[in-house]
Amino acid sequence: MSSLLAVDDVQAGYGDFKALFNITLHVDAGEIVTLLGANGAGKTTTLRVISGLVKPTKGTVRFDGRIISTLPPHEIVELGISHVPEGRQLFPHMSVEENLALGAYIARARQRGIKESMEEQFALFPRLKERRKQLAGTLSGGEQQMVAIARGLMTQPKLLMLDEPSLGLGPKIVEEVFAKVQEIGGRGLTVLIVEQNVVDALSISNRGYVIENGAVDPGLGTAAQELLRNERLRSAYLGL
Repeated sequence: MSSLLAVDDVQAGYGDFKALFNITLHVDAGEIVTLLGANGAGKTTTLRVISGLVKPTKGTVRFDGRIISTLPPHEIVELGISHVPEGRQLFPHMSVEENLALGAYIARARQRGIKESMEEQFALFPRLKERRKQLAGTLSGGEQQMVAIARGLMTQPKLLMLDEPSLGLGPKIVEEVFAKVQEIGGRGLTVLIVEQNVVDALSISNRGYVIENGAVDPGLGTAAQELLRNERLRSAYLGL
């Protein structure tokens, strides 16, 4: 059976700067997969290539059996990939409801119905229902992250990509956010996470890839529990 997402031998960068060197990875339907690595390793660029924001100079990205690396970002969203960027990037002077509604602009989401989709997100994130009329910029960091994830889900994606969902959040809120991501995965949605919070991310993941200097580390396996036990990974990222 072919993977839902397959990144094959991809190189990409920004102008003369090459950020990715022969990245190859796959994500099967229903999996939660985490991309690990230090700042600048190429994790965010990998997500940007998948979502069409950066075009590869070599290699291909396939989604649901179709090559998407030549498509513009809006067509990739229409096919079922939702990218929640680092830093949340909400509209601070718009309400929670208005931010969520902006996530339902594509045809597939409109077919489902904005109101129905929004109530689905409020069931997943009850705190947002309480704050539905509140301006997004007045929410706590954790609540803003929940809005960002909920907005991504409003597109009714097949694959949800999260870039550093725990960034800037306290430990209790991080635990809550990852519990929600695990719940989303438990409902059958495929999730690809970029994260530096190694233990929490791998604890909810099926598999993981370690990216170093723009390439997947070939010396490490991908099973999440195997990565958690790996001494080199624990030393590099956990200081253990």
